[in-house]
Amino acid sequence: MKLSDFYFDLPEELIAQKPAGIRGQDKLMFLHRESGEVEHLSMDDLPDLITPDTLMVFNNSKVRRSRCYGIKLSDITGQGGREQEFMFLNQMTAGGNLWHTMDKGAKKVKPGNKYRFNDGSVGTIIEHENDSGSEFRTIQFESRLDDDWFGRNGHIPLPPYIKREDDDTDSERYQTVYAKETGSSACPTAGLHFTEDMFRRLDEKGIERVFVTLHVGLGTFLPVRAENIEDHKMHEEVYTISFDVAEKINQAKKDGRPILAVGTTSVRTLESASDENGFVKGGSSSTHIFMYPGYKFKCVNQMFTNFHTPESTLIMLVSAFAGREHILNAYKKAVEQKYHFFSYGDAMIIK
Repeated sequence: MKLSDFYFDLPEELIAQKPAGIRGQDKLMFLHRESGEVEHLSMDDLPDLITPDTLMVFNNSKVRRSRCYGIKLSDITGQGGREQEFMFLNQMTAGGNLWHTMDKGAKKVKPGNKYRFNDGSVGTIIEHENDSGSEFRTIQFESRLDDDWFGRNGHIPLPPYIKREDDDTDSERYQTVYAKETGSSACPTAGLHFTEDMFRRLDEKGIERVFVTLHVGLGTFLPVRAENIEDHKMHEEVYTISFDVAEKINQAKKDGRPILAVGTTSVRTLESASDENGFVKGGSSSTHIFMYPGYKFKCVNQMFTNFHTPESTLIMLVSAFAGREHILNAYKKAVEQKYHFFSYGDAMIIK
């Protein structure tokens, strides 16, 4: 399939730049997976769309303050030092002092360069076989980087289509209310629509929920550059499914209950951990799964998600689930109805 098969025209004003005034007060499109029919609803309607036997699966990964800025040491002259933006993706050693980063203007970030960060710590760019010719660089520090370090030096990693700097509001709103396990470089944003009140309403209907963890990295968000999408290679992301959660998911499958994955990262986790019968294996692993039309889903049979960027792996994933024509038609109607798109935008349920 061609990359252009997943293009759609999106007016810039529909790209959400800020979250809704109140968390959870968003539009909700209901896409009927088989027919392609759509209904225009709101998040308040969600509990009425989910049957009590459904098992909902959420990703509880917590966003790290992973966008950090360093000054190149040779540029520090008291004024006008060149600032370099680093997106910290994952630590490459158990000691936590060696990190894989994605860097803006990476061609200028060369092995041997040293950068001083806000708290005075210094990182050195070192050679790594996978970095050559890419936007990725490996940076080494003398001591371990922990959450306190990112708290002192980091910013909320808002995606590039949000054309503003992060602020105090993003510290709360670019994080799900159930975030627990720190490690994501971007938020699993479908979960941003859920509130404690929504969980209370789901509980009242007896709808069970469980949590898995996939730390969101570039595997999800790196642009597709191959003209033939089959040539695209996903970067790996780490996930964990506890053994008791795996048991609950597998029991639900045995009982024929619906599995509703909240967010594409939950989908990627479940499908990566599943055997051919849709039964998942507990524990930790990594995945570079790439789902596009033709993929046969093994575990997930309902999905809650946001509206995704044109020609992205995410619109390919939902197209694999609901059909490309159904998705593009639904997105066209979303544009007509002025839904907001992407991380801080509105939501869709597919079942």
